[in-house]
Amino acid sequence: MKAKFVINIGRQLGSGGKAVGERLAQTFGIPVYDKRLIKMAAEQSGFCQEFFERADEKPAKGFLTTLLGYLRSPIAGDETILNNPLSHDALFKMQSDVIRQRAEQESCIFVGRCADYILRDHPHCVNIFISASREDRISRLVSLHGITAEAAEKMMDTADEKRAAYYNYYSNRTWGAAGTYHLCIDSSVLGLDGTAAFAEEFIRRKLKDIF
Repeated sequence: MKAKFVINIGRQLGSGGKAVGERLAQTFGIPVYDKRLIKMAAEQSGFCQEFFERADEKPAKGFLTTLLGYLRSPIAGDETILNNPLSHDALFKMQSDVIRQRAEQESCIFVGRCADYILRDHPHCVNIFISASREDRISRLVSLHGITAEAAEKMMDTADEKRAAYYNYYSNRTWGAAGTYHLCIDSSVLGLDGTAAFAEEFIRRKLKDIF
């Protein structure tokens, strides 16, 4: 039986990272998980989906961050976190459990949600970060959401700031930094189809033992 593998995609808003993930999913014949993880985590935990949506790719803040950072220590353990089941840390853990379960059961692609860090011990994974020029990202968001360029730029900067804070907080790594991933690609250079094709070749080479 062929070994299971995972592809984890980090992305700037408007870079087309999700679209690249969907192209790769079609190429490899495997599922891609993005916001669907929120619904899955809610169903598995029994908590309202709205709680997960509010915490989606957003870090804990202020005093709660300091307190929960202490509670997340090895001495306190996971059970202490879950004593406050609606904290961002607890919701992150629940979503992390779903990610690990899916990766154990099948080959798949995860878009965002710190999946590369959560699955850092997976024996067959490829971690990719997709970026793009500001002009291309703004243009894509304007087209997708029917908003002005100014609104798209604000949306883009706000989302990237939150994603970076979320990733850096939970992983203790640097979101978007080349050293964090196996491959970083500017989708403006090759376009979405070209980026997906380039990523496919890289994935097959990195995981040559299972392809």
